[in-house]
Amino acid sequence: MRNLVPSAIKISSLDSTEDEQPDSESIVAAAFDIDRGLIFAASEDAQGGVRIWRTPVDPCEWNAPIFCGSFNTTNSKVLSLRVLGESAQLILVTRGGDTVSWQLDESGNFIGDPDIIGSVDSGILAVGWSPDDALLVIITGEENLILMTSTFDVLSEAPLHTEDFGEDAPINVGWGSKETQFHGSIGRAHLKPSAQPTKQVPEDPEDDGLPRVSWRGDGSYFVVSSLARQAPQSADAKGRVLRVYSNEARLQSTAEMIAGLELGLSWRPSGNLIASTQKEVRAGPSDTQRTGKHSVVFFERNGLTHGGFNLRKDDGDYRIKHLAWSSDSNVLAVHIEQAQGDMVQLWTTGNYHWYLKQEISAPSSSRFTSVNWHPEVSMRLLLTTPLQIMQRDYAWETYTGAHETGCVGVIDGQKILLTPFRTQNVPPPMSSHQLLVNPPTDVSFGPFLSLVPSHITFSKSHDLLGAVWQEGHVMIWALQTRITPGRGVAMNPVLIWSASLPRELYQCRQVLVSSKGDDEEHITISAAILGSDIGGNDQIFIHDFERITLPLKPVSETRVRKVSLQQKNGRLIPHDIPEHLAWQAPDGCIFQVHRQEESLSQICSFMEHCPSSQRVNTQLFMGLSTGGKLYAAVPSADSALLASSVNSFTVASGFVVFTTTSHDVQFAPLDSLVAVLTSGHANDVLSLAGGENKTSELASHAWEKRRVERGSRIVTAVPSTMSLVLQMPRGNLETINPRPMVMEVVKSDLDTGLWRKAFMACRKHRIDLSIIVEHNQQVFMAGIPGFVGQIEDVDYINLFLTSVGRSQLPAEVIANVCDSVRQELEERNLTKYVNSILTAYVVKSPPDHEAGLALLLRLRGVSPGLVEDAVKYIIFLVDADRLFDTALGMYDFSLVLMVAQHAQKDPREYLPFLRELRALPQYYQHFKIDDHLKRRVKALRNLSLAGPEYFLEALDYLDTYKLHDEALAIWKGTDKYLDVLGVYGTWLFDRHEYHQAATVFVEASDARRAMVSHERALEWQELFELCLKEQLSDEEVIETAYRIADELLSKKRFSESARVLLDYAKDIRHAVNALVQGNEFAEARRIVMLHSKPELMDDIVLPAALDCRTQISDDINEMRDQLRKQVARLAELRIKKVEEPDAFYNLDDPTLHNVDVMTDVSMAPTAFTRYTVAPSATSKASKRSSKTKRKMERKLGSGRKGTVDEEEYLLKSVTKLVERCVTTQGEIKKLLPHLLQLSKVHREEGVALQVEFDQLQSELREAIEDVWKKPDEPTPAVDSWATRMEEKAKEQLIEPLQRVPKPDMSISEWSLKLLQEK
Repeated sequence: MRNLVPSAIKISSLDSTEDEQPDSESIVAAAFDIDRGLIFAASEDAQGGVRIWRTPVDPCEWNAPIFCGSFNTTNSKVLSLRVLGESAQLILVTRGGDTVSWQLDESGNFIGDPDIIGSVDSGILAVGWSPDDALLVIITGEENLILMTSTFDVLSEAPLHTEDFGEDAPINVGWGSKETQFHGSIGRAHLKPSAQPTKQVPEDPEDDGLPRVSWRGDGSYFVVSSLARQAPQSADAKGRVLRVYSNEARLQSTAEMIAGLELGLSWRPSGNLIASTQKEVRAGPSDTQRTGKHSVVFFERNGLTHGGFNLRKDDGDYRIKHLAWSSDSNVLAVHIEQAQGDMVQLWTTGNYHWYLKQEISAPSSSRFTSVNWHPEVSMRLLLTTPLQIMQRDYAWETYTGAHETGCVGVIDGQKILLTPFRTQNVPPPMSSHQLLVNPPTDVSFGPFLSLVPSHITFSKSHDLLGAVWQEGHVMIWALQTRITPGRGVAMNPVLIWSASLPRELYQCRQVLVSSKGDDEEHITISAAILGSDIGGNDQIFIHDFERITLPLKPVSETRVRKVSLQQKNGRLIPHDIPEHLAWQAPDGCIFQVHRQEESLSQICSFMEHCPSSQRVNTQLFMGLSTGGKLYAAVPSADSALLASSVNSFTVASGFVVFTTTSHDVQFAPLDSLVAVLTSGHANDVLSLAGGENKTSELASHAWEKRRVERGSRIVTAVPSTMSLVLQMPRGNLETINPRPMVMEVVKSDLDTGLWRKAFMACRKHRIDLSIIVEHNQQVFMAGIPGFVGQIEDVDYINLFLTSVGRSQLPAEVIANVCDSVRQELEERNLTKYVNSILTAYVVKSPPDHEAGLALLLRLRGVSPGLVEDAVKYIIFLVDADRLFDTALGMYDFSLVLMVAQHAQKDPREYLPFLRELRALPQYYQHFKIDDHLKRRVKALRNLSLAGPEYFLEALDYLDTYKLHDEALAIWKGTDKYLDVLGVYGTWLFDRHEYHQAATVFVEASDARRAMVSHERALEWQELFELCLKEQLSDEEVIETAYRIADELLSKKRFSESARVLLDYAKDIRHAVNALVQGNEFAEARRIVMLHSKPELMDDIVLPAALDCRTQISDDINEMRDQLRKQVARLAELRIKKVEEPDAFYNLDDPTLHNVDVMTDVSMAPTAFTRYTVAPSATSKASKRSSKTKRKMERKLGSGRKGTVDEEEYLLKSVTKLVERCVTTQGEIKKLLPHLLQLSKVHREEGVALQVEFDQLQSELREAIEDVWKKPDEPTPAVDSWATRMEEKAKEQLIEPLQRVPKPDMSISEWSLKLLQEK
């Protein structure tokens, strides 16, 4: 539903005052020079001269063409003018048979005189260049077809006329034909065709008899249209016939002879159709056979016809002179020659219908001499008249109306096809209404030749339509579109204003109609028409209609203003209200049009010109360039590139909605977009000009997307119906309801309290109904009465509650909503909303099934029939087995039976069980039910209420299910409490929780078991306290003391063991022995002196001191040996790291051992290889089990000799050695005073020990300084991406010295000065 609109016009006229220009000068051909951006034109004069002109392609340069050179010949009729880009030549072919070339420089100037490449004596009838300029087809005067290269080497020459069909001649094997069928006794004689005279159509007198040549877009084939005899025996009657050739000039096929086929010929670049024209032929006398009506007919490559369309001109006094396809195959230009002046029609197709989009009339009723499309810029058309070179650029535009109607207009000749998508979705080419537009055929300054409006527009605020014609006629209609559903006409347009603009406005190409409401009864309308003056500069005529009374009737303008600009080919930007009128320059700058002052001022700019643009509000402008880039611009800020590869966009529902060639539609929120652009941080958030082919970060993370069909384009958006209308490439429509547009309407309805409307929208478009709560929870909770009152329907309320229950809302929010809605329903009508109330109970988290069943019990006596339906409903909501268990847990067997019956459970499954339960006492029955339902705590409580005869069973039950804490709470304060404590203590003792068990046994007054628990926990203080309380015998106390002292001694709790032996076993010798084992000589000597046992000094203390010294000396020697070995190994590893790094890091790849030559693609081993190297090329990662992987993880860093982790392991080992040394230092500090005092031998040993340890400390300190000496720091590299990546790769190569911190050798006073050697 797109339309062609003129976006730029360029006219270059020959200067009639030039002395060298003959009076009969006429431009007859033109060609594009793509490389130099030029247009070359050839003109003829009556003296046989051909003159060459050039003009730039730039549409903003309207200067007269520049004369380049000339060529004289006997027959100056120009057949072809072509620029060969590869050889930089301009090639001219004339009817007289001459082929002339000019060499071009970089500026397009001729280098030297023209060069006649060759001549054909018989003349040339037709010429056709291949699209890539590699081949040339020439039809000579002798009707021979010559195929040549671009260097004019002949590849093939053959007669044009032949009786052969071609290489693709069809083969009929007869399957299914009448000739191959059985016909009985009558035989096949009746199948022989009877001889009938062939009816011939007289030749078209308007046919010039010359052949035509056209190439397919890929250069593989070309077609030739020429006159041929209509029948072999006819020598006079001729008709047009099409022949298709390959690019080797081999005939492929010959089209069927079509009566009335004319000379027009053009092969669609995409290759599927060959276009020609046909004059309608009817049966009758020869002078009445031709009606004068023309049509375009299509052929396939095999010569068969393939449809066509009529040209819709009632006047038969015209002929088709030429056809031309645009380079993208979307537009077909039809050159019509008629008495009142030539015309070019532009046709497009969609849904198998051909639309007449534009009519271009020749200026001053003159003739068009050539019609060509640009070979690369698909929408650029080149026309020539005898004195002018006209270049017209077109763009695609979708005419959309106000959002409240969703009206879309499509131009199709003199009809505007209108469809209001708010109420009707009519697929094209059909429409809801066809508005026939008839501009006046005669005005004061000349006739209107073009009947097709060049541009139409809708008002964005009111239901208005405007149209403008090329010659300057404007019309405005009030459409009066019906927006209510129902039968009847969709709209009733009324023409309210029509006028012809002054002659100073030339080439009108755009009209904009805007409006605003003054009050409820009056509106102001403004019509802005954009055209050009005689020099090409833009002019804007503004017609204002102030305070127009509603409903609209024919009106007259109250004020007319004219704004003249000094630039060419700008574009008015569509807007909502008259004050927002803006004009976009060809370079993308946007100017505000000041209506009162009739002046302009720049406000912002796009990065490039955007033919499709829109002013969203006072600040924001949106624009889509021809390259598919979507820009956003605001005043006083840089424009931003929102996305690339965009093919359509619109603004609706607070979003910029656009589709991309990636086949998705995206929704950019206007609020966030304006905030980003006005904040000045657009460069940080959006991808600007430097980020081509990238979507902005904002789009990739925050904008919602939706996949659409390939090639979809936006037609219109209707916010009121939450719909987005898309058109597929083949022309059909698809209406979708995107979630962002739906959500905007839903949120608006929720804010205004339209609960039912919002609910129905969510239900229709499958949006989670929990959004009603999430949008504004406080407002919803306050509006629950209104919500229930508007929804009212029970099924709808059930659906809402179910959606809320399954949502991601917090459980407490769901519970609050369900409870509030349930309370409101109970107050309104309990019986009506019983199902909804049950739903509210069930969907809560956690669900309250018991409350729902309790409600059924409450209603059972009031309405049994209602309860039965309610039971069925709750069984539908909840699993029947779960509901059965819930009813059973309520201890109501009638309810259980009701649920079971309606759940269609097998009575054999539950009746025996229920009978068994009925026979039990009440509380024991409840216990059995709770135990069956695995409600253990409740079961234990009911069992406790069943009576003392069940107490032993209760003890077993609580011990089985570990309900000790609950049991203590149940039996606390009863005579059974101590028994429960005993069971609990036993359970703790069995779990080796001796401390807790002892506490429980003490609480249970079980001293014996408490003492055992204290003994197991080595809590000797509490143990002996209980022993004394229980008045154990001395023998038992001593036995216990020896037992626990041995346990303490095994745990190296020497002081505590000695304390127990002294206090409770009264064994001084063993106590002293325990103390000296723990290097507690001070306490041992005190005990010896306290108890006057000097013999113990000689027997225990003195030998033990020497033994302790010996043990410490052994430890010192062991640490010294370890230190020396590890330091030596570290030195060896570091030398190896420097001298043989490959061997150190294990970089040798065994998979390359047998490879003689390494290719360029072989990757050199990196530092990572030391972690990834494997003994074979086959990866074994997939073969390793989880157990093997865990084993490998334990081995990682184990420090096995020869591995890469050995150095790190050695450093950690030295660190642990320092810790051990510190511990030994403390032991020595405690021992040295006693070695000094005990005896001379001890003193000598103390001196030796102090010297040994001091030497160890010194050696260890020197080793640490040497081992942890850091290498010289390298020069920091320049910060770059490569540097950062290299640092990331080296994280695994950090030196072990950096991973293992240097240990601290603390300095403390541990030695004795009296023992220092003098």
